[in-house]
Amino acid sequence: MSASPPSAADPLADFQPRDFTFDGLGKRVYVAGRGPAVVVMTEMPGISPQVARFARWVRDAGFTVYMPSLFGRDGAVPTAEEGVAVFKRACVSAEFRALAAGSPAPAIRWLRRLAAAAHAECGGPGVGAIGMCFTGNFALSMMLEAPTLAPVVCQPSLPMEDPAGTGLAPAELGAIRERLEREDLTVLALRFEGDRWCTAQRFEAYRQALGPRFVARVLPDSAANPEPPPFFRHVVNSPHSVVTAHLIDEAGQPTLAARDEILAFFAQRLLRPSSDGAGADAPADQPLAEAAGAR
Repeated sequence: MSASPPSAADPLADFQPRDFTFDGLGKRVYVAGRGPAVVVMTEMPGISPQVARFARWVRDAGFTVYMPSLFGRDGAVPTAEEGVAVFKRACVSAEFRALAAGSPAPAIRWLRRLAAAAHAECGGPGVGAIGMCFTGNFALSMMLEAPTLAPVVCQPSLPMEDPAGTGLAPAELGAIRERLEREDLTVLALRFEGDRWCTAQRFEAYRQALGPRFVARVLPDSAANPEPPPFFRHVVNSPHSVVTAHLIDEAGQPTLAARDEILAFFAQRLLRPSSDGAGADAPADQPLAEAAGAR
């Protein structure tokens, strides 16, 4: 294992590129592995070599990875300038904005459909999902569909204008909490202590909304890789990406332990017979999102 993050572009040659279209919205998805499905959602500004490295760790742990291309250049190491441009485009894109009050953004609806399709293809008790940074709270929103059993929320940075905001409507949070309690599920969440994009106030807001089912891990800033790629060094400019750009791939490092906890979390929820646990037989065509919208 190397202590330094990958610095060259990643061709993603060991992933199968597939196109998924739901409700008229089509996206490229990189698929690899065998076993229950885990949706790996990229952080800003795209599927970097560090995001792909994490996806391979998930694959090698016994899962089928579905890694959608949501923004940016797939496999690239973006410059600071390119990363900023990608971020600005995503912020104003209709795909990531709700069309009406209380309705999820089209990209989130698409991700829920992807989870259902992945579950149908891979079987097992359900689907895991991890969101990072811009997509951090997407994994939580995916809990409003039955297949998603193992959500991981890494350094959720939205909404940026509200450091204490969750990015989800109260009715959605209420429906998610009810499901967590009913099916004995948890949400695993991670951030660095001094992250200026994912604040302690945001984690506290999640804790208030979800109670003890929100399991938070806060890493010291000293655990972050001090030499991340240019976008993270010059634009993000604080410890932020727990399992990608700021991970130190050395034995004994807190970020590597965080990665291992995530993999163990997926294994606990997904690598078991489909008939023995919570959510295993929940039909994918009965979304909890409908209950949330009815509140």
